[in-house]
Amino acid sequence: MKTAPSLAARDARHCWHPYTQHGAESDPPLAVASAKDALLTLEDGRELIDAISSWWAILHGHGREELIDAMERQARKLDHVLFAGATHEPAVRLAERLCEIAPAGLTRVFYSDDGSTAVEVALKMAYQRWVQRGEPDRRVFVALDGAYHGDTFGSMAVSDPDPFFAAYTPLLFEVRRCAPNPEALAALLDELGERAAGLIVEPMVQGAAGMCMHPASFLQAARALTRERGLPLIADEVMTGFGRTGRLFACNHGDVAPDLLCLAKGLTGGIFPLSATLATEEMFESFLSEDKARAFFHGHTFTAHPVGCAVALASLDITLGEDTPGKLNAIGETILGELRSLEGSAGVSNLRHLGGIVALDLSPPAGDQAGYMAKMAASLRAASIERGVLLRPLGNVLYAMPPACTTPAQARQIGLVMAEMALLPPSLGT
Repeated sequence: MKTAPSLAARDARHCWHPYTQHGAESDPPLAVASAKDALLTLEDGRELIDAISSWWAILHGHGREELIDAMERQARKLDHVLFAGATHEPAVRLAERLCEIAPAGLTRVFYSDDGSTAVEVALKMAYQRWVQRGEPDRRVFVALDGAYHGDTFGSMAVSDPDPFFAAYTPLLFEVRRCAPNPEALAALLDELGERAAGLIVEPMVQGAAGMCMHPASFLQAARALTRERGLPLIADEVMTGFGRTGRLFACNHGDVAPDLLCLAKGLTGGIFPLSATLATEEMFESFLSEDKARAFFHGHTFTAHPVGCAVALASLDITLGEDTPGKLNAIGETILGELRSLEGSAGVSNLRHLGGIVALDLSPPAGDQAGYMAKMAASLRAASIERGVLLRPLGNVLYAMPPACTTPAQARQIGLVMAEMALLPPSLGT
């Protein structure tokens, strides 16, 4: 009798995976059969702790019943309707609640599909506002060194092209970058003068850059510098929103209110694709006109999807009712506690923690390089999986960002496995 091909074999015939070099990566993708709480169950029966929240998305845990129930109820009542010329209760109620909890002054919600499109929306709003004010030359956005804001063309433009987007640079609009330093930012904004369109930042933590953390004082300075110059501040909280940094929003660490706020991932607890771009009333009013050509011409088929909005409302109930930011901070503290012994160890540096995010840097072995392209990442990932924890190092940066349901025992295991990874022989990645 002929044996049916495995899931990995079938995948290899037809699937093209994101951020994957199929010509070089020999290990097949993990064949995941199911998930519950913080655990992934593989096709072969092994269980892994999802220590990275499945790309920073799963907020409360896999299979959270309240979210699944909300999804099912809404799908039976209103599965989908266009949001151009129509509205519905889940979208309106979610917009109301987001404006209630967001930093002060954000009164309008524009829905889209994912983090990249939330950023795309913000960039288009910011620039079109300048055009409609008669200042079309304000077309240069400022971003931070190492920034990552997504994969669509606008979000690629404001991201650092190295290492992901160098091939597309001829197609991207002009962006200037600087370190998260108030003096450097002030000098760059002054240099740009009336060419500056605005500033976009990942508040407090730059994720894909390697979980680089900057102080709240920089965020406060960025707000002051942009406000002084009349420039919009865009806060990309696609990763950091809904408690990941120990506060509901990372902007709260500095009591900063941006002009535009981008949300996704944890918005629905990570189980349904939905994003939102929040804007000030002033931003919204700059598009009001009797001239239809001045409207904001952006939209997606699934904008404000009723099911996604219903799930997001249920996720907000959990986030606020269970103090998700506090739970994530406690998990981060537990993981950090298992890593304290590494301080001063050869080859380990910059142990850091904010909320539920814990990271450290490893010195690459001879023949390897620092940064996202470090060869050691694949070996570290494989070794962590062997020990029952799913990690996905950012090159030579080892980090964890598990969901809020992670138990103290699971958090300790994550920390212990990270510590073991940090002390593996330096030849591991070569």
